[in-house]
Amino acid sequence: MPEHILFLTGRLAEASLRKVLVSLQPAQFTYGVHVLKLQVAGLMTADMILRRLPSTEGAQRVLVPGRCRGELEPLSAHFGVPFQRGPEELKDLPEFFGRGGGAAPDLSRYDVRIFAEIVDAPNMSIEAMLAQARRYAGAGADVIDLGCLPQTPFAHLEDAVTALRESGYRVSVDSMDNDELLRGGHAGCDYLLSLKRDTLWLVDEAPATPVLIPAEHGDMASLYEAIETLSKKGRAFIADPILDPIHFGFTESLVRYRDLRRALPQVQIMMGSGNLTELTDADTIGMQAVLAGIMSELGITHLLTTQVSGHALGAVQEANAARRLMFAARAADALPRRLEGGLLALRDTRPFPYSAEEIGATAQAVKDPSFRVQVSEEGIHVYNRDGVHTANEPFRLYPRLGLESDASHAFYMGVELARAQIAWQLGKRYAQDEELRWGRAALRRSDPPIAHRDPSEPERAPFAPTVEGDT
Repeated sequence: MPEHILFLTGRLAEASLRKVLVSLQPAQFTYGVHVLKLQVAGLMTADMILRRLPSTEGAQRVLVPGRCRGELEPLSAHFGVPFQRGPEELKDLPEFFGRGGGAAPDLSRYDVRIFAEIVDAPNMSIEAMLAQARRYAGAGADVIDLGCLPQTPFAHLEDAVTALRESGYRVSVDSMDNDELLRGGHAGCDYLLSLKRDTLWLVDEAPATPVLIPAEHGDMASLYEAIETLSKKGRAFIADPILDPIHFGFTESLVRYRDLRRALPQVQIMMGSGNLTELTDADTIGMQAVLAGIMSELGITHLLTTQVSGHALGAVQEANAARRLMFAARAADALPRRLEGGLLALRDTRPFPYSAEEIGATAQAVKDPSFRVQVSEEGIHVYNRDGVHTANEPFRLYPRLGLESDASHAFYMGVELARAQIAWQLGKRYAQDEELRWGRAALRRSDPPIAHRDPSEPERAPFAPTVEGDT
């Protein structure tokens, strides 16, 4: 017997939900639809469901709107069947069920270790380095890399290594000065960046794992010699052919990584992303995805990244998201898409789930004065019981709303229309009363939105949320 699922919704979204369910023609389940005596499905809460739902009507599972607030576990316990959130947009139901009943992809796993470099460590206090390490670790870094500077004394190098390790961090020392590498190794660092063919004697002086690089730029023969020497010694190591900037050997450097992997399938390899992310004036989040894909294909399991340039300040958290996305895709033998890894920032794959005609049909069912805002490919739509206004920028809409005497409502609508305009211009999903989603590109998260009214009150307040995508 197929599973029977009960879908909860509001009055305005009922017709759209039924239409989508009919188009699904599901073979794996049967369904029922229950309207929970409220206008807007997005206002549904777990407490409201508990009060207003008399029974689950024989369902084996209950699907609630994706924007339903509150804990669902008490509902599952009370009714004796699982309660589950559906997608935030009802138009996403086909994808939701096409992915195996809505099971979320597992983005908890990864096999790439992120080294996050503190680039000017010699000029920082111990306290400042610890603070930076906390930020890096919070963003996903596994190793804190102390970047030494040429011709710059690092008198407190040993103290820095000790302080970081005592705080629970793995530490690498990154220097072209043998004395600094030796001091870092004696202080107990975990990794030494970077050793060459003629500095391999350092491995006999300190137990840290060395990262090997060519003796001269692009000299792979010297790197292979260093690898052979340490392999014979039985010492663990990581090899890094060095990723070059665009127009200064970038493509050829990728070939070096490929050739190294083909020649030595078992060798651990590191790739540094800074020469691409820091030295290219383009958004880094896409670069991180591409580099993570290359690393995934080549089995590169160590990434050195920096956060120096203003446009690259999210490098660590972006790399963290990218390594998880690529691991999940590879494990599923699938393309790295539709896995919701937070790497879609400026645009969405389906930015406008509703057409102007569909929004107009929804607007005809609205009987109250509260404004709803939705975005379609045609522009921004604002509607209430008095009709629909459509334009592609707020200044054309605002004079039609009659808000001159209501300052608080005018402020609210100004914020919403600005968000809607940005979403329309870029091609992003917009949902009224929700901030635009920037994925891992956002460095700072805003405070949770302030509720404009108690959702249990009748739908007559002026700040009613949108019905876009309510299920």
